Amino acid sequence: MISSISSQVIVTAAQMQAIENLIFQSGMPVAALMEKVALRIVQRITEFYPAHRFPKVGILVGSGHNGGDALVVARELYHQGRQVKVCSMMPKAKPLTRVHACHAKAIGIPFVSLTELQDCDLLIDGIFGFGLERDVDGDLAHSFNFINSWQIPIVAIDLPSGLNCDRGNVMGMAIRATHTLCLGLWKRGLLIEEALPYIGILERIDFDIPEQFIMKVLGDRHPLWRVDPHTCLRQHLPIPRPIAVHKYNLGHLLLVVGSHRYAGAAILAALGAKATGVGMLSIAVPSSLKLLVLAQVPDALVIACPETDSGAIYSLAGLDLQKYQAIVCGCGLSLDASSVVKQTIDSDIPLVLDADGLNAISPIANPNFICQLHSRSNPIIFTPHGGEFSRLFPDLMASDRLDALMAAVELCHATILLKGARTMISFLQDEKPMLWVNPESSPALARGGSGDVLAGMIGGLLAQGLSASDSAIVAAVWHSQAAISLANQRSIMGVDPVSLAHHLLPFLLPAVS
Repeated sequence: MISSISSQVIVTAAQMQAIENLIFQSGMPVAALMEKVALRIVQRITEFYPAHRFPKVGILVGSGHNGGDALVVARELYHQGRQVKVCSMMPKAKPLTRVHACHAKAIGIPFVSLTELQDCDLLIDGIFGFGLERDVDGDLAHSFNFINSWQIPIVAIDLPSGLNCDRGNVMGMAIRATHTLCLGLWKRGLLIEEALPYIGILERIDFDIPEQFIMKVLGDRHPLWRVDPHTCLRQHLPIPRPIAVHKYNLGHLLLVVGSHRYAGAAILAALGAKATGVGMLSIAVPSSLKLLVLAQVPDALVIACPETDSGAIYSLAGLDLQKYQAIVCGCGLSLDASSVVKQTIDSDIPLVLDADGLNAISPIANPNFICQLHSRSNPIIFTPHGGEFSRLFPDLMASDRLDALMAAVELCHATILLKGARTMISFLQDEKPMLWVNPESSPALARGGSGDVLAGMIGGLLAQGLSASDSAIVAAVWHSQAAISLANQRSIMGVDPVSLAHHLLPFLLPAVS
């Protein structure tokens, strides 16, 4: 999955500091790197916020090198002919930052009070970088609140001031950026869901960090990575097919899904699976749903199962689970089908557990579920949302989202796809947890049934031979990118799960070409 280390690795503040120290120790002057970074920032600002639309620019300057970056940006924007004003937010500054401030004053850039920036068309946040260690409080917190109230677009350099670089949480008060230009390598806190209200549009400014410096600090078993969506899709989709292939070479997937109450979940999971091109699709449903599902998915083999009085699958008796390459269990199943979930786990077939499949094995419902999983030789994939994850692993919720997910993977040896605005996929590699963050999504996916489509997609890819980790990562990226594409065409309101499932293949054709 890794294509470029610098474009995909996620680092902490301490790791970024260590890498920068190696750059400087190798002979790169701090001032030269500051110029290089700032000029690339100016290039992106010019593209996103052109001078004819944003002529008045306010620069918020801190005491450190983040402030120095901002002052170089101020100089270059001034030379573009913009009306630039600088506000120093700190009484003192590092030597290099002071030098740039002196030059800015010498060429005529005015240094003003904060209130004098209210008429600006654009603000540049260069107050704090990744080294912030204390809460923003007192007068500075009031200033941040004042700035946020102006409703002026803000470009944050590296990360919004006041945001914790590692945890993504607000340290007292934080700037709400419209656009965040992360410098060098992706910072851990920017890929955490809690940071989303503050970072706006997020992109990385590459400044050509030598790979050997990254590897020297991080080693060759670094656990945190950001998925590059377009590279991921190009590398894995469509799955290659020999010219003489037939359906039994393309995977046989079994969906164990649906109940009287949640009949639609079975159809949505089937639509997601079909989009992957899986060779054979079988769908086990309560007997009363067979004709309904068959009418919607006529190319599937729909299996009528005995059902409970509540309309849930009672048993998979008589079904040879060993003939399937993968099973998806749980979409719309209801908790009355808990014994069926155990049958799928005991089958030791590659398995995707979603929704009620997960609820059926929570510690409350099944205190020994971890032991059941360790006895399997084939992979199992969990696809919880936050609430389901907390029920599965209640003792881990004190940790932040990334730490909790990797701890859960070590505990249960499953591949876990934790759904959310920043969907994360974690799995064991050489007995060590790895974690990949899908960086792009859409609030359009916050609709009932979207997860059923995703579960079917994962199962379809798994049945065709992709590894558990690749199946989860590729499906998550494909699912979210298709939603973004459809929302751009039809608005967020137009991305219902059925429309999304039907858009998966039309989206994919130009995306992988």
